[in-house]
Amino acid sequence: MSPAPPVEARGLVKRYGDIVAVDHVDLVVEPADVFGYLGPNGAGKTTSLRMLLGLIRPTAGSARLFGHDPLIDGAKALAGVAGFVEGPRFYPYLSGRRNLELLADYDDPVSRPRIDEVLGLVELRDRAKDRVGGYSHGMRQRLGIAAALLRSPRLLLLDEPTTGLDPAGMRDMRDLVRRLASDGITILLSSHLLYEVEELCNRVAIIRKGRIVYQGALSELPAALLAQPGIDAVESRDGELLFTADEDAVAALTVALGRARIGFTALVPERASLEELFLGMTDGESSDHDRVAEVAV
Repeated sequence: MSPAPPVEARGLVKRYGDIVAVDHVDLVVEPADVFGYLGPNGAGKTTSLRMLLGLIRPTAGSARLFGHDPLIDGAKALAGVAGFVEGPRFYPYLSGRRNLELLADYDDPVSRPRIDEVLGLVELRDRAKDRVGGYSHGMRQRLGIAAALLRSPRLLLLDEPTTGLDPAGMRDMRDLVRRLASDGITILLSSHLLYEVEELCNRVAIIRKGRIVYQGALSELPAALLAQPGIDAVESRDGELLFTADEDAVAALTVALGRARIGFTALVPERASLEELFLGMTDGESSDHDRVAEVAV
């Protein structure tokens, strides 16, 4: 029998009165995935993560981490699992190191010797003696990952880890996620930042109004969107997507370009960006299924 996947959710539902925050969500995250959970703010990403961790009880459905249900198995289900939801929390009047020491003593005292190692991984060793209250937002985010790494996790759940960071902080956080993934840690990354998911993740699920509208390999997403009425014979060749379209589909595309006051000399089918695919699946404004590869400026 093959081992249970790091994350498996089946039919997850969460209702708050008449509001359906999560609507029959199915998720499967495989070992060594960097899995992007992508959706607009308020789409149900954080609520889903809270149910996966057993922080809130689902209205219906089930969630399992390495085959264990947090609501049934309790702490056993969280063995090898770490991360943060809605941002990490620390005692601001204590140093970064002291916060990690308290967390280690509370969770697993044998992890104390790892404190220097994890501070080095997140590049906070030089600021470990400073009070957390004086840390920048990005430093607190990195300290949150350091706290998660104390457990030597096999699965790391990160909820919007780059929110509120400046460009340099976002770059540093992405580099850190890449290093952790290269160490074989499975990562479930919740984000509304399209380019972030596109840069980091090999598989993705897009959630819209509480429902999953796509789940699969990132490389398969363009073909999934192009397989719409009027778009046929989608083929991937040498890193490019080729397709045929009926006259109505082509006409709709040229009209959209004209309304946007974009002059063009040729329409060259190519793989759409994740941003265009995401907006198309979530009712955002975008051009038709493909983008223009050459335009006259």
